[in-house]
Amino acid sequence: MIRHARVLPVLVLAPLLVTACGSEKAGDPSPSASASASAAGPAAAPGTGEIASRAQAMGVAPELVYVTEAPGFTLAQQSVGVLGDDGFSATWVGGETNALLRLAVDRGAITAGTCPEQPVGDMSGEHTTCERDGGAWYRTGAGRHEYALPEDGYVVRVSAETDGVPRDVLRAAALAAHRPDAAETERLLPSAEPAPATPVERGDLPPFGDGAPDNHVDVGG
Repeated sequence: MIRHARVLPVLVLAPLLVTACGSEKAGDPSPSASASASAAGPAAAPGTGEIASRAQAMGVAPELVYVTEAPGFTLAQQSVGVLGDDGFSATWVGGETNALLRLAVDRGAITAGTCPEQPVGDMSGEHTTCERDGGAWYRTGAGRHEYALPEDGYVVRVSAETDGVPRDVLRAAALAAHRPDAAETERLLPSAEPAPATPVERGDLPPFGDGAPDNHVDVGG
């Protein structure tokens, strides 16, 4: 006996096809796109994770920790430290010129009215000139120049000696300043874990017995 196949109506067949093909929307990212975004390694939230524990161990507010980069400059690890109450500072050294590029982040504000009153490089009493450059201030004074970027409640500053670092290099380093990701945090901030204590070897302990010090006195002593 020949059985006739049952043909489903088009109205019933259409929802089945949609279900079989999946429910992704045209604007939703594909799994591969999501994986690529994760691999990019965005900066962690400043108040959580490794950056928070390492910064707080130093006495620095996590949201004030920044990092930058400039061609030919290398971070001077010993320069990383606290600025003011809970600010942050670090210095990069030019490999060929030994010029110093300083990054400083501290609480406060900078406006057209207060810019001339704030000395460059903390050199009080020096005349400061200010020039608006996009969203930043280009400042000069006391033989130094600086780019200051106002943020919400704090200011990111990148400064150097005027003769040591050209303005375009300084500007690029200022615009490159950002909160560190996990890998950058590892290189920038010291570990929050205390260094293990190194046992001290005593030369007066004999290698036998209960290990008491050898207080033997020679004849006549």
